[in-house]
Amino acid sequence: MNLPDYTNCTLCPRMCHVNRSVTTGYCGCSSHISAARAALHKWEEPVLSGPEEEPGGSGAVFFSGCTLRCCFCQNSLLSKDHFGKKLTVNELGDAFLRLQDKGAYNINLVTPTQFFPDIIKALDLVRHKLHIPVVCNCGGYECPEIISLLKDYIDIWLPDFKYFDNELAFRYSKAKNYFEQASASIAQMIRQTGTPEYTLHPSSVPGRPDFPLMAKGVIIRHMVLPGHKDDSIRLLHWIHQHFPEHSYLVSLLSQYTPYTKNPDYPQLNRRITSYEYNKVVDTALELGMTDGFMQQKSSAKEEYTPPFDLEGLD
Repeated sequence: MNLPDYTNCTLCPRMCHVNRSVTTGYCGCSSHISAARAALHKWEEPVLSGPEEEPGGSGAVFFSGCTLRCCFCQNSLLSKDHFGKKLTVNELGDAFLRLQDKGAYNINLVTPTQFFPDIIKALDLVRHKLHIPVVCNCGGYECPEIISLLKDYIDIWLPDFKYFDNELAFRYSKAKNYFEQASASIAQMIRQTGTPEYTLHPSSVPGRPDFPLMAKGVIIRHMVLPGHKDDSIRLLHWIHQHFPEHSYLVSLLSQYTPYTKNPDYPQLNRRITSYEYNKVVDTALELGMTDGFMQQKSSAKEEYTPPFDLEGLD
């Protein structure tokens, strides 16, 4: 394992080469791990969070900072304001084990790229006690070379694939080479995990059948943005043409919510329409992309953002 360290940081495509032990990188983070929450999360895809009526959930650890600058970020308290509590490697490992003890179906690393070196150290400390999969829940703006180094640590990849058009990527996320980085990184994730695999988990509800949980694989997330269904449709066509069939799941999100009115991006100051979302879903079905998930339109609400109250980090 030869991950770059924090003294000349090249963990993400920004390649800022900052010494994060002295100052912060583009991500806004120093060399100290920082997180805002470690708790069971019920709002991931069903193969990660399980059925709503079950007591478990995805063991989500929300890290501070981000390598993107999405103007519509629902977790801006973390990504832009860098809210969080500093943790040692040992404390992070303990948080993983507490989540497992609480009934987490997996350890869900949310926006972890900027802390990969210490996350790996924490996993090394506890992996002999950790018996659930590790999920990397990221924005897709990654380096394939870094992804390849994580093969023995990440079981499930949950990347966003936000844009086909790099002009949109730069306008909304300040990432001019987003498509190239995301497409190459997701391709590497698929090569590493292979065909998705599942385990059956016994239900705690009498009379209900066992339910499937992902053990290994890739779920590509895409959130449809208002006014940009055509970009979503082009992206689905590209995914269908370039990634092997049945080697990934697609999760089409309708949950876009404008948390504030942004005068710089007036086109984003509304939720998507049913027509926009349904056109994207129809495209996926026409292409035969039936391995995956779609959301009800009513999912566009604030409950998908948990309280960032340092739960699970004491």
